[in-house]
Amino acid sequence: MSKNVLITGATSGIGEATVRAFAKEGANLILTGRRVERLEALKEELQATYPNQKVWTFALDVTDMAMVKDVCQAILKSVGQVHVLVNNAGLALGLTAYQDYEEWDMLTMLDTNVKGLMMVTRQILPSMVAANDGHIINMGSTAGAAVYSATKAAVKTFSDGLRIDTIATDIKVTTIQPGIVETDFSQVRFHGDKDKAAKVYQGLEALQAQDIADAVLYVTKQPRRVQISDMTIMANQQATGFTIHRGNK
Repeated sequence: MSKNVLITGATSGIGEATVRAFAKEGANLILTGRRVERLEALKEELQATYPNQKVWTFALDVTDMAMVKDVCQAILKSVGQVHVLVNNAGLALGLTAYQDYEEWDMLTMLDTNVKGLMMVTRQILPSMVAANDGHIINMGSTAGAAVYSATKAAVKTFSDGLRIDTIATDIKVTTIQPGIVETDFSQVRFHGDKDKAAKVYQGLEALQAQDIADAVLYVTKQPRRVQISDMTIMANQQATGFTIHRGNK
């Protein structure tokens, strides 16, 4: 039986790369995101390329708690069992000192990266427990900045807590922690400033979304006895979140 894989934030960057990685493996795909037109275009492309696999799309803003409940319940009703949940939806906004941070940016990161991820998991996890089967993959980060790093620290400790709470089941929980990845992530962070975003990747060979998608796929392909709790992937010239050597690109 093909696995049903639910991916949040599926319309771009790491999310879209993860969609394509699972599609190549023969998975059925449940795609969620805010950009409905992009969701439908991606669905049409995948169905043309992989006609024997099922693709469902659901418009979803993970910061809308009522919407999360309704959509997740609709997914469970329409699709049935979710075998893999990839909590990818997330963002960074701004890169200033905390005392200068825009309040809206801070709250949006908290609502998206922490509350949204937790709420999606809360809706899907009970069915996994009932089936005694499932894999939850939460997207962390090695990046700094007070609020963003706090949200991703929350993701890491939340994952660890989930692993404890589900220890008596065959559910696996993994945190993927990417380093610097060249996607539209930085454009979002800088509110669409493409020049500012491009400078983030200057002078080094940054990771690509496909690299992270390959890691996500890898952790799901392990035998029952193997649970990869954490995986950190960084660029070759990156030692920590902000310790980067530029000039070797």
